[in-house]
Amino acid sequence: MKVFVAGGAGYIGSFIVKALGEKGYDILVYDNLSTGHAWAVLYGELIRGDLNDNKTLEDVFSCFKPDAVIHMAASIVVPESVKYPLKYYRNNVINSINLMETCEKFNVKKFVFSSSAAVYGIPRVNPVEEDMALNPINPYGYTKLMVEKILQDLPIQHVCLRYFNVAGADEKRRIGQVVKDATHLITRCVRTALGKYRCLEIYGNDYDTDDGTCIRDYIHVEDLAQAHVLALDYLMDGGNSNVFNCGYGHGYSVLEVVNKTKEVMNINFPTKFKERREGDPPVLIADSKKIRKMLHFKPQHDDLEFIIRTAGNWEKKVWEEKLF
Repeated sequence: MKVFVAGGAGYIGSFIVKALGEKGYDILVYDNLSTGHAWAVLYGELIRGDLNDNKTLEDVFSCFKPDAVIHMAASIVVPESVKYPLKYYRNNVINSINLMETCEKFNVKKFVFSSSAAVYGIPRVNPVEEDMALNPINPYGYTKLMVEKILQDLPIQHVCLRYFNVAGADEKRRIGQVVKDATHLITRCVRTALGKYRCLEIYGNDYDTDDGTCIRDYIHVEDLAQAHVLALDYLMDGGNSNVFNCGYGHGYSVLEVVNKTKEVMNINFPTKFKERREGDPPVLIADSKKIRKMLHFKPQHDDLEFIIRTAGNWEKKVWEEKLF
């Protein structure tokens, strides 16, 4: 089967391409390399292109003739979306429409979309189920919700995967996250442990949680990639359009992650509490029963120590080899 992966040279996209390649799929990666890297594409063919380039998109579809599309190409930094909302609506929504129009033109009816837990905003109940109210609180979340809504109006069988907190790297250090200004907690923790930051800043210690810090559901990127393969198989087997949370169903507080990082890295780095960030939910945990039942999702790396260890080993390579 031929799979077109938009954004397949990025952090999560490269793991999806790896998972597809290991199963023998014929893959074409389409990426503008604004945040992705050619060396991260371990399988298939890479074409450098942008989703705003309709002619190139159509030429690629005409030659490759994909059976399915996995759409990963999006801007993802929440604070940036607040500062530059038009950039996010243009890239995440308008460019997604370009891709959907190309799918319609070439009769591609299977579509897996990278969505986000940001569509829930600040949920009143945790764990969060897929049918709970959708109330984004930032432009990034709204762009993901808009694309979900557009897909619902199209004659395309689709699966929307709502990611929670993605972390970790390839155990063999082949691929992982490469970002200069990291915002993800685990990445910032391991970088602080490696001496790249003087101090780890923790935003808020007065939340209604056991230790006062926010709680999040962390999923290893390898398990998330497998969820995409399962979603694709589900669609190819005739599954109806659906939406699934991608998480483990339990969470860790910021302080628990910090302390586990110190233990795994064997380094006692300094931390500093700062004021809460606006819009941070106290708790955000996925209810993952649906994906486990319908897609037979069986996580292999539900282990905070493993997540941190792979992230830490990868970060050492990033700095040793200057991959930025």
